[in-house]
Amino acid sequence: SRSFATAVQTKIASKSEPNTHFKITLRRSAIALGERKKETLVALGLHRRMQTVYQVHSPEAAGKILKVKELVEVENVPAKAVRSQSEQRKERKASRGYQVQGTKLGELAWET
Repeated sequence: SRSFATAVQTKIASKSEPNTHFKITLRRSAIALGERKKETLVALGLHRRMQTVYQVHSPEAAGKILKVKELVEVENVPAKAVRSQSEQRKERKASRGYQVQGTKLGELAWET
């Protein structure tokens, strides 16, 4: 049964899109670390804790990640999962709790 489970997982993985980006999240602060580590985080685009950035798979990005591997969490994601900063902000933002159906301002007498 073990080989069957492995075969099913490989079939599922082959149907999905290939992973083309690193999703990098800064989990720990670099305050007490050296300047080189801080510069590496800036080069990756990370400035504050819990910030997430996406980098294309490349040897340069992999090397930077290895330099700060104790501070970051890394996932491999396909291109369709990449989110811009504004998209990430919209996903985090809570709903207003209500929805505006319309206003009666257009029906007021002083506008006609």
